[in-house]
Amino acid sequence: MILKTKSLQNTQTPQTIAGQKQEQDVAFYLRRAFKDHPEVLVINDFRFTFNDETAQVDHLIIYPYGFVLIESKSIKGHVDVNQQGEWTRSHGSKWFGMPSPIKQVELQQALLKEMLKQHRSEILGKLLGIRQQSFSMRCWNHVCAVSSDAVINRDTMPTAISELLVKTEFLVDKLEKIMNLKSKFMRIINVSDTRPDFNQHELNSIANFLIDRHIDLHQPTSEKTLPQTQQVREPIAHFEVNKAVEAQTQAITQSTTHSILSCKHCGESTNYTPMYGKFGYYIKCNQCTKNTPMKQACPQCKSKNIKIQKRSQSYTLTCQDCSYGSQVI
Repeated sequence: MILKTKSLQNTQTPQTIAGQKQEQDVAFYLRRAFKDHPEVLVINDFRFTFNDETAQVDHLIIYPYGFVLIESKSIKGHVDVNQQGEWTRSHGSKWFGMPSPIKQVELQQALLKEMLKQHRSEILGKLLGIRQQSFSMRCWNHVCAVSSDAVINRDTMPTAISELLVKTEFLVDKLEKIMNLKSKFMRIINVSDTRPDFNQHELNSIANFLIDRHIDLHQPTSEKTLPQTQQVREPIAHFEVNKAVEAQTQAITQSTTHSILSCKHCGESTNYTPMYGKFGYYIKCNQCTKNTPMKQACPQCKSKNIKIQKRSQSYTLTCQDCSYGSQVI
């Protein structure tokens, strides 16, 4: 299922045009293979920020056993990698060094994994209602898809890198091997496969969480970006798409430029620092040094079913019951 398509840009240089075409080619193969697959969710051109770091993932796949990140790279001519993992490419009769796309996607993967781990209590339920599920034991893979007309010198390339480097036309075959998907019945009877899997509700919850945090460079930061989120099936109530859209709209129109929070210990309402910790977003009072959760009862319906979201330096409160929204900081 394709959750987000490639965001086309007005490119002018030959290099950026070729790069965008390569991403479109990869997106085409992913669409042909997985557009009707409810358990393989594809997000193209995913940009997010976490811990003051920004990453852009060309293609992200979410499936029952984990995640696959795909880095698209337009390479014409020959590509070579030495035993130290250093990349070179040819252009005409000349050779040039280039950054390793494998290292690039590894950094993206590490940041994405850390963000999901920090928000696991919001996304995943508890196993048997007791133990909080996590993302650490899931399958995390990444590959680099290069142009189909590139010449890859695999004879002198380290095996570990060669395994991660695939031509676009063979990408789907590589992904099917990595994911090794089984029917629900086979997952039950195949005791040798010990990979923990996400159910459909959890897949949708992860997808909605990520789509909600996508940064669209062509829209103001205060606007909601919901490209094709309606395609996500059976979203759980906490991430119900229509309610999220309505709540975000209200949050924008009802937002205020001043904080409505105050320290529950000393009453300080201005001198504090927004923080994130084990139990979610909170403020640390600079007067008494104590903490106060940002979550509070809905001002409209008094419900405690509240969600706090961060956008740049702004924090927004959204009620999941009545859809009331307001900016708290």
